This record gives sequence, structure tokens and C-alpha cells, in this order.
Amino acid sequence: MSTVVLGLDIGTGGSRAVLVGDEGQVVAAATVAHSPFVSPKTGWAEQEPDDWWRAAQQAIQQVLSKASAEVQVVGLSGQMHGAVLLDGASSVIRPAIIWCDQRTEAECCALTDQIGADRLIALVANPALTGFTLPKLLWVRNHEPAVWDRVRSVLLPKDFVRWCLIGERATDVADASGTLLFDVAHRCWSKAMLEAVDIDAELLPVAYEGPVVTGKVGASGAKATGLRVGTPVVAGGGDQAAGAVGMGVVRPGVVSATIGTSGVVFAATDRPALDDRGRVHTFCHAVPGRWHVMGVTQGAGLSLRWFKDTFGVGDLKEGEPLDPYDRLCEVAKEAPVGSDGVMWAPYLMGERTPHLDPHARAALVGLSASHGRPHVSRALLEGVAFSLRDSLTIIEAMGLSTDRVRLGGGGARSPLWRQIQADVYGQEVELLEADEGAAYGAALLAGVGAGFWSSVDQASEVVTRVAETRIPVPQQRRVLERQYERFQRLYRALHP
Repeated sequence: MSTVVLGLDIGTGGSRAVLVGDEGQVVAAATVAHSPFVSPKTGWAEQEPDDWWRAAQQAIQQVLSKASAEVQVVGLSGQMHGAVLLDGASSVIRPAIIWCDQRTEAECCALTDQIGADRLIALVANPALTGFTLPKLLWVRNHEPAVWDRVRSVLLPKDFVRWCLIGERATDVADASGTLLFDVAHRCWSKAMLEAVDIDAELLPVAYEGPVVTGKVGASGAKATGLRVGTPVVAGGGDQAAGAVGMGVVRPGVVSATIGTSGVVFAATDRPALDDRGRVHTFCHAVPGRWHVMGVTQGAGLSLRWFKDTFGVGDLKEGEPLDPYDRLCEVAKEAPVGSDGVMWAPYLMGERTPHLDPHARAALVGLSASHGRPHVSRALLEGVAFSLRDSLTIIEAMGLSTDRVRLGGGGARSPLWRQIQADVYGQEVELLEADEGAAYGAALLAGVGAGFWSSVDQASEVVTRVAETRIPVPQQRRVLERQYERFQRLYRALHP
């Protein structure tokens, strides 16, 4: 029987499990969908933590059934910023408020007024944004005081699954960095911030470095999943940090651009680099002793999903792909570079980078009677790339090197979208052989914890293989450069 490590990612849409061998090869993988998040009011987003645990159990059971292998250690990853509230019996009190929820603007404004914008950056390296965990806790305290009175523990999404597996309250420094309660520079919970907002440190889990073992699978966790009792579980990382580990973005110079529901530009650093306006996030990396900066487009892949769900993908011709996203990209090929002036501002869920505006709204502009589905489809792809370039521009202005950009997620799957990104970014872009996302990175962190590799750097060197490189096409780049200049003026023109 071969020996493997297990990576588990608790995403927004589903839980994904991967078994990885000691040379980085994927032995088996399975994804189980979550119930869709609910939105009781405009801008709200909630999920049931018990549904994550249900999907995680099934995903683990499925991969174990696919391979004759013994899991030596488990690594966890998951969606960041969510607030899972437990009572004294460790039961979930209310649905988790997740990363894309926008209800906390008043709490963010109050935090900024109380503590000061500059001091927030000094204490926790980031401004108060609606997506972060602390404003969610303050919202519950302000609007649901009876619920807050029952809270005895606060966990992040993947760490609720950890609790179910091992019965320990733990997290990792990368995920903790997205709470607005973490001293990112010193890699520990911020006593000054906790005192300022009157939150007891006892509510929070212990924060560990990514490859460090946080506990072992208990009897109930083993029975639920099929893992053996006593299997170690490492801290892992928030989905973006773990995903970056899986893509080899572990040291300065290499940048990733990953498009899922949201879009993220991620750059590793050897110091806690700060943007004084807080337009990009500064978090601890899942790599010990490293940090990262991260720009976020809230509605990246969501733009395509919204368009598909709202307007469909058009009539299917013989021989064309049946996958709706592949179909949209095929249709987009029929439009010229620059979409003949049609532009898409992808602000379907407000926006983080660079606008920090929960009220930003999406817009499709520049339409004429001569435009059709191909122009709009291509404008979606270009608009998301423009939005991610905003993040790259800020990262470069901070003095951080961006030697090359590695693509991940849905934005890496389409050859057209890969070329659009190369032309928009003005840099070579790389596609890796293994694109298993955050679950794969969590498995690599587990492998370091198990001794498969001596360090995260070594794991990255062993497993990272580039499958394709695309370079900017000068003529296309010139067209998209002009279009990007127009895109930069679009937000200001539409802002109330």
C-alpha cells in the first residue's frame, strides 16, 4: 500500500479532497458540492457549516475509495473571512456569514472612526473591509445580541471542519490574517486590536504556521471519514495562500493570477509589505517566515456565471463545446481584440481592489446596434483581466518584483483567456501541469509536516512544472492598453 498525504479545501461551491504522493503526483481527487449560499437580504451571504462537514466527509470517503493508499497526514484549506459561531457545547449557533457578505459597512466605518485608518494598518496591516471577519462579529453583537451572548468560540470555515476531525480549535497564520484581529507583522493575534473592540481572546483558536501539526484525527472524525484514528492534521492555509503554494508562488518574483468566483493576484514577499491606502491585502503566507500581498476582484469568474445564468450561452452549433463556459469563450473568439469598444466593469459584488467600495456596481458600456453576443462575451473576459491588472499595477508600485505570472482557476482553462491575460498584463503568463487549486497546496503543506519534503520551498521545486507559456502579442497588447486606459476611467465616471 502506497503512502500519500491528503489535502482538503472547503470552498464556497464545494469541498475538494486530493491524495498526493511523495513526488507531488495526484493519486485521486473528488469534489462534493455544497448547498448554494443563501442571501436573506441584498448583499448578504450565508452558508451552513454542517453542510461543509457533510461535503468534506463525502469527498474524503470518495478519494479513499479510489486509491489503495494510507494517508499519513492531512492538510486543510478553505474560503477565508467567514464567521462560524459556536456555543459552549460547540454547536453552531447561526449560519456562517461568509467572505462575500456586504452587510457590515456601518461596522467598518465605526472601526475606522474609532481606531483610525493609519492605526488599523499599523495594528493589523489592513483597513476595515466588509469581507473581513471582525466586522461580521461586530454586526452580530450589534444586531443579534442574544446570539452574541451565547458565543463561546469563533472559527474560520476550514477550521470548523478541523474541529469536527480532531476536536481542537486551531487555525493557520494565513487564514487568521484575514480576520482583522491578527498582528500580521508579528504573526500572532493582536492584543491591542482585541482590547480596542472588546473581544475576548479566549474566543479565538490557536494560530499555527502552515506545516505545523495541530492535532490528530479522533474516533468520531475517523468514523465519519474513513481516516485512521491518530492521523496528524497540519494547520494548512487559507485558500489563496494554499493555492499559491500549489502553484509554486512561495518566494518573491513569481506572481499568480487565479480566477474562481473571485479573482486574486497574489505575490509572495519576504517582509510584510504595505500599501498605505490598503488597496491590496497584506497577510502572512502559509510558508513560515514569509508574507504575501493580494489584490481581489470580487466578481471575476462570477461575471461569466452571472451572464450564463441570466442570458444563456446562445444557440449551440454542431461540434461546439457543451460546457457553458467553454462555449462563452468560443463565442468570444468571434469578436475582435478590444471587443470593438465594449467594456465590462465586473463589480457585481461591490469591489475590493483598488476601490474598497461595497457599493460599486457592474456595468456593460459602449454598446451599439452592431454589437452582439461575441462582443459582450469577449468584453467579460477582458474586463476581468483589466480588473486584475489593477492589482498588478499596485503591487509593482509597491516595489515588488513580478518576473512572471502563473495562471490558475477558470482563467487558466481557456486558451483565449490565457492570451488575453498575457496581453493585458504585458508579461509572460504560465500554465502549470498540476492545477488542483488550494487542496493541492494544502496537501503539499501536509507533506512538509510529514517529512516528505524538508521545506515548502523544496516541495515547490519538486512538484512545480510549467506546461505552457504565453507571451504578449504586440499588436493585441497595444489595443488592450488603450482599452485599459478607458477602463481605468470607467469606475470614476459611474461612481455616484
